[in-house]
Amino acid sequence: MDKKEILALINENPRCFLATADEGFPHVRGIHLYRADENGIVFHTGKFKDLYQQLCNNPAVEICFTNKDMQNFIQVRVNGIVEPLEEAELKEQIVADRDYLQPWVEKAGYDGLAVFRLNNGRATVWTMATNFAKKEWIKL
Repeated sequence: MDKKEILALINENPRCFLATADEGFPHVRGIHLYRADENGIVFHTGKFKDLYQQLCNNPAVEICFTNKDMQNFIQVRVNGIVEPLEEAELKEQIVADRDYLQPWVEKAGYDGLAVFRLNNGRATVWTMATNFAKKEWIKL
């Protein structure tokens, strides 16, 4: 797969698993990606959550995406460093696109919404056909 195909798979399968590290211990949780494009992989969380603190303390992450086709299973792992984004327009767009955030933002305000971007990450693709092949990394 090339960069374009990887970004397409990620956007078609936005439910993924994000790994962080806190005090030497790994933490993995499912998240719902906002978008992936030439500018990076964008996701959000609440500033009151452990995830937010973990990302602020150690911005190195790995995100694992999979397709839904079990006959042609593909796993894409992306790692890199995340950076916070404080763009008001982006936060407003995320909330507009995700109805479930609206009541929370009305109560807590946009300042409680944390948006992060993984930019300049690298991806590796795994399939049953490449199970024993040497890992290749693709710059995103």
